[in-house]
Amino acid sequence: MAQFESGVKYVPYSQEQVFNKLSDLSNLESVRDKLADKVQGMEFDNDSLSFTVQGISITLRIIEREPYKCVKFESEKSPVPMNLWIQILPVEAGQAKLKVTIRAEVNMFMKAMVAKPLQDGVDKLAEMLSMIPY
Repeated sequence: MAQFESGVKYVPYSQEQVFNKLSDLSNLESVRDKLADKVQGMEFDNDSLSFTVQGISITLRIIEREPYKCVKFESEKSPVPMNLWIQILPVEAGQAKLKVTIRAEVNMFMKAMVAKPLQDGVDKLAEMLSMIPY
């Protein structure tokens, strides 16, 4: 088991606004075009998100929503079984902070191979999530 965490990112929106957007993945339609150069074949509905990055196809499904605090995902189609969660905390009125964590089921040999791509992935995802309009 390996765990990767992004740095904390601040967003100029309330904790409730951020949670409401991220807990219904169909809300991501507005950012599809902005991600076209990084992510291919992005498809989503309320509960799942499928995409291809660097030739690797991944499907994530929401498995838990903890109102205003956390959205948890589980991989359905990915080369490595993993969970991903987005934690959202209030800072002050109209500002929140978020952090992305991935926990992947990998052996020691695989960990060496996937550590850098997964760490880059959580950092880029957190960065992207801090930039989208809520």
